[in-house]
Amino acid sequence: MTTPPPQGNPFAQGQPAGQPQAPYPPQGGYPQQPGQPGFPPQGAPYAPVPPQPSGRKLSFKTIKNIVIVIAVASVAIGGWITSRDDAKTAAVGDCMHRGSTSDNNPDLEVVECSDAKAQYEVLAKIEGAYLTETLASSKCESEAKNFQYTYTESGDGKDFLLCLKDYKK
Repeated sequence: MTTPPPQGNPFAQGQPAGQPQAPYPPQGGYPQQPGQPGFPPQGAPYAPVPPQPSGRKLSFKTIKNIVIVIAVASVAIGGWITSRDDAKTAAVGDCMHRGSTSDNNPDLEVVECSDAKAQYEVLAKIEGAYLTETLASSKCESEAKNFQYTYTESGDGKDFLLCLKDYKK
């Protein structure tokens, strides 16, 4: 006759059959050490994660748009500044400088009369369009007897005629 095997853990050595055994350690082997990467810390399993620093970077498209806006603004401001002293702003008694040798576009600009660049003095400024030199000369003759040159500008909505003479320093 054979004896039946003991109840419980068949590998329990030296323990009487029928006595409860200690539970097995959890699968995974050793208890987790705090601070190991990949494992949550032991003391606070649901602790809030500190916020990540904002690493917002500008995209190429955003930088390109900023550069375009700056360039357009610079051109607009530069055009406004340079147009402040052109022939449109001239008044009687102002001195003018001719920036170009072209008769079609002399590029007249207002300068201080004390400036060494001063070449002409404005004797009269007359509103209106004067399409021929004859019309411009006859109008300047009636407004400023001792004029030497005429300058007409038209096309920008404000047509005018300047009657000029050489500026004597």
